[in-house]
Amino acid sequence: MTACAIEPAVGSPRTECAITADGAYAARLARIGDSWFPERWTLDGPEPYAVPLPGNQPEEPGTQVLPMGDGRVLIHRPIDGRHTFALLYPTGPGTGELPLGAVECADPGTPLRLLPPAPGGDRAYALTLGRRSTTVWLVAGGAFGPEYVAEVPGRCSGGVWLDRTGRLLALDREVGGRTKAVVVDLERDGEVSPLLQISADSNDRLLLADADSGLLLIGSDAPSAGGQERLGWGVLGSTLPVRFPESLRIDGCALTPFAIQPGQVLTPESCGVALRVQGPAGSWVGVWRPSARQLRHFPAPQGWLPGVGLWSRDGELQLPYATGEVPCGVVRVRAAEVEVRAEDAASGALTGAGAGAVTGAGAGTRIETGPVVGPAAPVAAARPVPLQQAPLGRVVTKTGKPGNELAKLVTN
Repeated sequence: MTACAIEPAVGSPRTECAITADGAYAARLARIGDSWFPERWTLDGPEPYAVPLPGNQPEEPGTQVLPMGDGRVLIHRPIDGRHTFALLYPTGPGTGELPLGAVECADPGTPLRLLPPAPGGDRAYALTLGRRSTTVWLVAGGAFGPEYVAEVPGRCSGGVWLDRTGRLLALDREVGGRTKAVVVDLERDGEVSPLLQISADSNDRLLLADADSGLLLIGSDAPSAGGQERLGWGVLGSTLPVRFPESLRIDGCALTPFAIQPGQVLTPESCGVALRVQGPAGSWVGVWRPSARQLRHFPAPQGWLPGVGLWSRDGELQLPYATGEVPCGVVRVRAAEVEVRAEDAASGALTGAGAGAVTGAGAGTRIETGPVVGPAAPVAAARPVPLQQAPLGRVVTKTGKPGNELAKLVTN
């Protein structure tokens, strides 16, 4: 059975690939002809492999899937104005399905979106977006099917876990035309605390977070006179301001962070950050560290599931891909040892020892070494900006409510 990563057409199911917090499993909707079906990937073995989980009929538009920590796959299907949920698992030649129940909204057209896999892997959450508020639901892992968790005033997007227990959830909340990241404490009846407020009039979103180091990747229009969003970084609980390095700004390109290296408890500045870089010439992978002066570029493997990947604790970046020849593969890259120019990364052009490996020749392709090809990427800052000289030097302290210490962030 062959499955290729294909961008969905209008009216097709969502094809994003999600990976569990521990990196053991992934799930996505794969395609054969015009039919879509769930597929589970196992990533923690000697070689990755995929297990198709087709139902009695192809999946309809609006279907979403999420991997659970025990290897089952949560599936969300909108049916007749209701949001239904079930757990899928392989049963020999077929697919087992355990119904979990449904979420019904007063407005049948209310959209529902699954949140990223929660730490621990035994629970799954979703958001329903109302006109003036957003509801958080526990849709898998509860005692009696889907359960109401909290209602957050405002319209929320995003969704980033801030701790290893699945208690603190960061959401980007829009109120009065401005978007600010807030923290929802799921163990205190959905108590909401402010997280980001770089300036009163700015839009400040949390894009990515690492629970070990506290490193945060932030999108904000505060440092831009023209209102364009820029990438910045800060540390959860720090008294230092957010920084917006020039190395994370490339004219004509969109940068989207998708993975942070875990395990760097006391040194957030040394964490590797993987980004998807999209420009007129195509899409490729960038790797950056807060302590570095430049963004390093290298081509994405052929068939890469765009914006999907994870880091190991020792600095190995894993990029899943699917092609006609390799329906389930992972390229493992020591990003510090392979680099090309941005224009070559966009076209997939590599020369030297690393060329064949990056294109994904096999299911477990590994790049252990490789030459630095060409000059460094032309997006380096002249020097790292000291925190005390970062843009918007006025420091604003935002502290979470008592008992919610991780919801404390000091930004500028």
